Amino acid sequence: MGVRAGWAIGWVMLAASASAASAQISLASAVNLALSNDTQVRMREAAVQKAEAELKATRDVYIPSIEASLGYGEGVGVPTALPTVVSLTTQSLVFNFSQRDNIRAAASGLEAAKLSLEDTRSQIEQDVATTYLNLDSDQRKLKVMDQEVGDADRLATIAQERLDAGEDTRMDLLKAQRTAAQIQLNKMDLQDDIASLSDHLSRLIGLRDDQIITVESSIPAVPAVEVSPSIKNQPDSAAIQAAMDSARSKQELAFGENRYLLRPEFTFGMNYTRIDTSQNAYTTYYPAFLNKSENAISLYLTMNLPIYDRQHKDQSKGAAAEARRAYFESESQREQFLEGRKKLRRNAAELAARSNLAGLDQAIAQEQVKVIETQLNSSSSASQQPMTPEDEQRARMEEEARTLDLLDSEYQLQQSRLNLLEQTGGLQLWLRNAAALSEGLPTGALNH
Repeated sequence: MGVRAGWAIGWVMLAASASAASAQISLASAVNLALSNDTQVRMREAAVQKAEAELKATRDVYIPSIEASLGYGEGVGVPTALPTVVSLTTQSLVFNFSQRDNIRAAASGLEAAKLSLEDTRSQIEQDVATTYLNLDSDQRKLKVMDQEVGDADRLATIAQERLDAGEDTRMDLLKAQRTAAQIQLNKMDLQDDIASLSDHLSRLIGLRDDQIITVESSIPAVPAVEVSPSIKNQPDSAAIQAAMDSARSKQELAFGENRYLLRPEFTFGMNYTRIDTSQNAYTTYYPAFLNKSENAISLYLTMNLPIYDRQHKDQSKGAAAEARRAYFESESQREQFLEGRKKLRRNAAELAARSNLAGLDQAIAQEQVKVIETQLNSSSSASQQPMTPEDEQRARMEEEARTLDLLDSEYQLQQSRLNLLEQTGGLQLWLRNAAALSEGLPTGALNH
């Protein structure tokens, strides 16, 4: 996976340099590059590997360990230790009341680490998707605003011509010029926002480029999310599940710590020792050892019974308190999460209504432009007030303003639905749809 990610990043950077300070990239490619580039994801992956090793260590305690020691030397006088040349020792845990709790705690810790990784990846995906949708919306708004700037300039030109012809006042000209200046300022603000979003997205994907161009066709429709009003039927997010698994791990550890005193621990062991008495006075002081084998083998089963350990008892109380704190903290996080999701659901419904209203306003403005164009191209009747080119330009600008409002409301609705998808576990399916769309893109749009 790392090799593929490296090739993908290299391909994007090569194509970006060839396109002279701009890069067109699909939504799916942006998400994949961000996941392979983000340091938080790598940290969480390392945490998962550590949790896997810790779980394996708690299970491998039953597998015998082997230790060898070697040594050789001369000695005079009273021997202070057995003259050992080589010693092999193996031992393993046979039974401990707390070990099963330790294994369950490590398993819960591993699950918490995996869920934390999943939550981090989801946050990165949501950040990239939100930024990408915002950038795409702004780039489409910029096209509309370019038309609006042109229409505003034409309106100012018409006002100047009518002033020169004595048909308009200077006030009409100043109002038209101010409208054009205001629209130009709005365009500059939008360009600044596009530059900021492009820079943020380029940093997320690891591509140092200030001009990221989105591919509108790579964005699948963001579906509406139906959230059950009952809390019991609502799934938890990966972050909440990770917090609960972490609390469960601490509870298992605390339970194991509390079962330490007055409970025996059995350990199995075996030892082989080879000794050499030729370089010391061992047989002089221990004559019974003459002509005996210098090889020794022992098998043993030991039982340890902790009777009194005040420090361990205090530590077990602290572990139990920490487990309770973690549990109540996870419950508090869950309540806040569910409350926020309910607000998002209500907000999404309101934004959908606003988007529908903006669409109707834009359609009305389009019809108004058509009506004015028809009246300008036809002879006006005596009962109709004659339409002027100024009226046409203002109608066009009104239609463009309503289009901008529609694009803005559509993005807000997309963002709200995207947040709900992330909280209900539907973000991955939506991104898979984005990946399917990217596969059918032309080679001009970078994807992998």
